[in-house]
Amino acid sequence: MNTTFLQACRGEPVDYTPVWMMRQAGRYLPEYHTVRSKYTFLDMCKTPEAAAEVTIQPVDLIGVDAAILFSDILVIPEAMGAPLEFHENRGPVFPEPVRDQAAVDRLIVPDPEDKLGYVMAAIRLLRKELANKVPLIGFAGAPFTNATYMIEGGSSKNFFLTKKMMYTAPELYGRLLDKITESTILYLKAQAAAGAQALQIFDSWAGVLAPRDFAEFALPYVKRIISALKESGVDVPLIYFANNGATLLEQSKTVGADVLGLDWRINLDEAAKIVGPGIALQGNLDPCALLLPHDKLEERVARILEQGKAADGHIFNLGHGILPEIPPEQAKFMVDAVHRLSRRA
Repeated sequence: MNTTFLQACRGEPVDYTPVWMMRQAGRYLPEYHTVRSKYTFLDMCKTPEAAAEVTIQPVDLIGVDAAILFSDILVIPEAMGAPLEFHENRGPVFPEPVRDQAAVDRLIVPDPEDKLGYVMAAIRLLRKELANKVPLIGFAGAPFTNATYMIEGGSSKNFFLTKKMMYTAPELYGRLLDKITESTILYLKAQAAAGAQALQIFDSWAGVLAPRDFAEFALPYVKRIISALKESGVDVPLIYFANNGATLLEQSKTVGADVLGLDWRINLDEAAKIVGPGIALQGNLDPCALLLPHDKLEERVARILEQGKAADGHIFNLGHGILPEIPPEQAKFMVDAVHRLSRRA
């Protein structure tokens, strides 16, 4: 197995910089659409064979150094009892938003093997199929990010309802976040037990918070998750990605993660100075930069690789998920360039 990704997560020497892409098993690949045409999005997440097939596609087609489980962060809220729908051109919708004590009380902390067993089945299947290829990354949404969807009823532009609860009903907000946190701990433990070789926590909406609000309403819950995982003996690299979180790095470095994911809004060498030793960095090409001509794209790759030398371990990635409009050949060129340029260096 190619273990370069795991070595870089641990800050160990590598022969070249490993690379994978957030949302790499997804809509930019024609092969994904072939599978997707047979299922609704949620049904595909809940069908282990389909989830495994699209998880492996970018490994074989694009040449990435790690596979990330095809799933969605919102399977946890659904398993907790919040009905979830996915609408074309609108995204996820929670038709029964969680906005009062009764709604929070109705939520459960689910047994992951019972309510999310399809995820564990996909992981076990993937470990067999990836045995001689690359490691498998499992993941979950951070409590704050999942809470925003549950409170707002879906995506939001200003997160007014979430912040309203934070500011005017902090005890209610805390009870909701406690339940999400406990559910996430159990879920990630189960993923590791099923065979996930690294775990990433996605805080997709952390950047909408002021630093003081991040410190009070988001960061403590992620710290609890990471602490609980490590205390229970989960011995896989833990990655924390706070999107739009360059201003939050001073706090994010205290979360306990082995790796911090970065978006494109900060240079890697600057981030390395803030984060300090002992934490690897992951990132951070702007996904739209994949549209550049090859010579310009290669320049961007080379610059990020050079900046990444300042970190105690570097995994090349995009600064957010790959966009559906990106030609697969551009993604493959980037991956090949990362391998070629970093190996040459």
